[in-house]
Amino acid sequence: MPDELGNITIPILNQCHPGLLLPIIPFENSWSREARAVLYFAGLLYCFMGVAIVANVFMGSIEKITSKTRKIYLSTGKDSEPEVLEVRIWNDTVANLTLMALGSSAPEILLSVIEIVGNGFKAGDLGPGTIVGSAAFNLLAISAVCVIAIPNGEGRSIRLINVFLITSVFSLFAYIWLLIVLIFVTPSRVDSWEAILTFLFFPLLVLIAWWADRGWKCGKRVHTAEDQQIELGITNGSPGDPAKPQNTWTSGSTGDKKHGEQMLAHKKLFNEDGTLNKEGLIEFYKELRKYPDLTDADAATLAATKLIDNQHHSRLWYRIGACRDLTGSRKIHPNLSDKLQEVYDAINAHPDVPDIGPVPSVVADHTHEKAIVEFHSASFAVPENIGKFNVTVVRHGRMDNTVRVRVESFDGTAKHGSDYIPVNEVLVFGPYAKEREFAVKIIDDNQWEPDEEFFLRLTIMDEGNFERKDATIGRLPIMEVVILNDDEPGTLSFRKRGLLVKESCGVANLEVERANGADGEIAVKWRTIDGSAKSPADFQGGEGTLVFKHGEILRSIDIPIVDDVAPEKDECFEVELFEPSGGARLGRVTKVAVTISNDDDFNSVLQRMMVLTNQNIRSMAVHQESWKNQIYDAVTVNGGDVAGATGMDYIMHILTFGWKVLFSLIPPPGLLGGWLCFVSSLGAIGILTAVVGDLASIFGCLVGLKDTVTAITFVALGTSLPDLFASKAAASQEKYADNAIGNVTGSNSVNVFLGLGLPWMLAAIYWESQGEVFAVDPGSLGFSVLIYSIVAFITLGLILARRFLTVFGKSELGGPTGSKWATGIFMVFLWFVYIILSSLQAYGYIDIQLIIYESTQFIIDKMMSIRVLVVLGALISLSSAGVLSGLHAPAVLSAGLPLLQAPSGPAHVVGPLNVALPANPLVLSSPAQVPIGAISSVVSSPVLLSAGPALVAAPAVAYGAAPAVAYGAAPSINYVNNPVYGDSIIG
Repeated sequence: MPDELGNITIPILNQCHPGLLLPIIPFENSWSREARAVLYFAGLLYCFMGVAIVANVFMGSIEKITSKTRKIYLSTGKDSEPEVLEVRIWNDTVANLTLMALGSSAPEILLSVIEIVGNGFKAGDLGPGTIVGSAAFNLLAISAVCVIAIPNGEGRSIRLINVFLITSVFSLFAYIWLLIVLIFVTPSRVDSWEAILTFLFFPLLVLIAWWADRGWKCGKRVHTAEDQQIELGITNGSPGDPAKPQNTWTSGSTGDKKHGEQMLAHKKLFNEDGTLNKEGLIEFYKELRKYPDLTDADAATLAATKLIDNQHHSRLWYRIGACRDLTGSRKIHPNLSDKLQEVYDAINAHPDVPDIGPVPSVVADHTHEKAIVEFHSASFAVPENIGKFNVTVVRHGRMDNTVRVRVESFDGTAKHGSDYIPVNEVLVFGPYAKEREFAVKIIDDNQWEPDEEFFLRLTIMDEGNFERKDATIGRLPIMEVVILNDDEPGTLSFRKRGLLVKESCGVANLEVERANGADGEIAVKWRTIDGSAKSPADFQGGEGTLVFKHGEILRSIDIPIVDDVAPEKDECFEVELFEPSGGARLGRVTKVAVTISNDDDFNSVLQRMMVLTNQNIRSMAVHQESWKNQIYDAVTVNGGDVAGATGMDYIMHILTFGWKVLFSLIPPPGLLGGWLCFVSSLGAIGILTAVVGDLASIFGCLVGLKDTVTAITFVALGTSLPDLFASKAAASQEKYADNAIGNVTGSNSVNVFLGLGLPWMLAAIYWESQGEVFAVDPGSLGFSVLIYSIVAFITLGLILARRFLTVFGKSELGGPTGSKWATGIFMVFLWFVYIILSSLQAYGYIDIQLIIYESTQFIIDKMMSIRVLVVLGALISLSSAGVLSGLHAPAVLSAGLPLLQAPSGPAHVVGPLNVALPANPLVLSSPAQVPIGAISSVVSSPVLLSAGPALVAAPAVAYGAAPAVAYGAAPSINYVNNPVYGDSIIG
């Protein structure tokens, strides 16, 4: 409490009261307070990590329980067998408000229960303060982060808006109900009927929310195809109708029929039991083959990522993932490299569609990542007497960078110095330069020699600022130069009559050679001829012209081969040369037959990819089925994925190693359907929560913090921090805001109905069985609840306003940059307001009793003033008509009758009597019979009561059997010489 000078005195005792389990060291009180405070704070942080890890195990069991499915049969409308679908047994709304809410709020709820039971069924401040503080952090701080986390220009709306509205109303009602119980109905105590009613509000909330999720319909639900696809979670993100705009108010949980049929048609990646579908993998693999640099392991990682992203994820999934990221544990989502992420974004450009979307041509060309430099031709022929000739080097692929290449010569049968001048030059390709030429000089020795050759080689220069990472050498890094003795244009023909290629080769390379001369520039046309292989289903056919520049003697025609990754027989087509020009002639081989063979190892490759994909999916599961795998995950960093572990993963793994190993001994969720793990981990959370409660309470005592302040700050943040990261991930990754903020209001309601209703019910029943009452001090708790209710009402109103206002982008999360940051900052400001005001009240700066009393008096005064004015106006009218001209003794003053004139004799007051004398005193002469509470003075008139020879005069005086209750600013005054008879009651 502040003293007369306004200073706050914080009582610090020599010894803090022991908790339920702590301290465990007998002589601990002899240590310095500072050392103990540091140790207890470190222990508190360490136990927060333990709570998060064991809560992960607990939520893994809940995920196992709520993921149970059942088969339903849908008629196809034909004579064929009905379609079999598996749907979840648990309704999403019911699961979110029961087991999942319990999973995320178990530490807060158990802390409240353990505190009351451990205190001998007496109310404490830590548990209730943590519940209200967590509610404030969840609604204000987490919502602020989710609003800001959305990328600029994007928005996220709540899909199940009816459920959100119901949980929002219940979340406000829950805390207003606490005020009603603690302050108005039974001040400073909680009766058993109030506690039981508080607890029963929980099943009522679940029932109403479930009814709203069903569209307010009763009776057995008739399942349809689109309903079941939503329950199966085929869509990416929250279930629902992805075809509708994100800012559309959708009250149901089903899409239209057309969209449901589309989802049925696209269900290729899953079997009925949710495992990988072979046909779906083939379709996916076909898209990945457009990226020849990908390995089978890369393809399997991308397939597993696609499968995981296509499944519906609950809020628990995101919370488990956030906690594992914080503790260096096994991740539940594949960690893609930058290269794989680019490929994944390209093949999944349309996240609404479960199948692979079209690959944009620009992105699909992986060569655009680097500039590619190569010779224009693989071979070049020149006469010995040519002197100098130019060789062309071409560049394609990435064009916006500068590339330097070195050209060097090396001997074949032709020797440098005697047959040619050696070459060692640097060619520079500026941005968007496509060709560069350099000169080569041939030495004419006037002696007959057979045809000779030497070679030119290209290399990328990597010294200086020119690095290899943005350029590479193409398929023609070496060029053969043949020195001839004739000057004929040459004869053109294929090198081979037939070519056998695998379907997976990508491109069939057909070489055309120029013989018997290489003088001048010539050309020849070519075309493909379909056989059993058809264009464009099996290959990309067509026509073209092949050009040989002067001296070039070998060029090639590239025919793209389509890999449909489907078992089929060998197929063939032909390529024909025709219409040579520039003086060239056709040789003997003008047609080549290309045979496309199916890959012999296709099945083994596909099987290996399926195995790798399934391994990736199993490694990303939120829980393990056996003790062996569970312990292995605990003792290894990143669950054994050392290659994907970061430095922070190693640090956090070392810090949390003890907790991981300890809680890996809990029975895994794979046993008994997850229920054994559920019970065991809940017990572990209870024990650890008891330790957290003791640590927080003693730490607060050591540093001079009251339990209320410790609860709404340290404990609330420690238990809610994983929820912050989970909501942020859900906000940025999902299409809707349900998993980000939609469940916050439901969790806040459950915290009150379970976290306070259950322990209060136990305590109230216990004390009533002892013949006493369950006392609950409404001071700090009541004020904290009052402030939270006010800021929660403002925040929920703002969230709903964002849904409809254009300035916010008509979405609860995200929107225009300025408005989303303004919203986030305002919500954080409200959270600080709550923390500051609650702390000031806890230390006596704000008097909650005075605030409540003044507020109540103000309301009563206003109501009484209105009543008096109405009745007084009516009686003045009667008086002016002569109905009330005065009161004569003896007089009977009846209930509710306003007194305009004092009686001159004995008066019998039946009461209550409204005194309405503007400036005249009311004198009741003896004998006057005035029952308790009979006279109420609502104006500033004095009231004089006489019950004998004495006269007691005051603005409001009561004694004997004649009390007077006065509402006014004037104090009661007894004159000294006036004896007072009986017991005085002054109101």
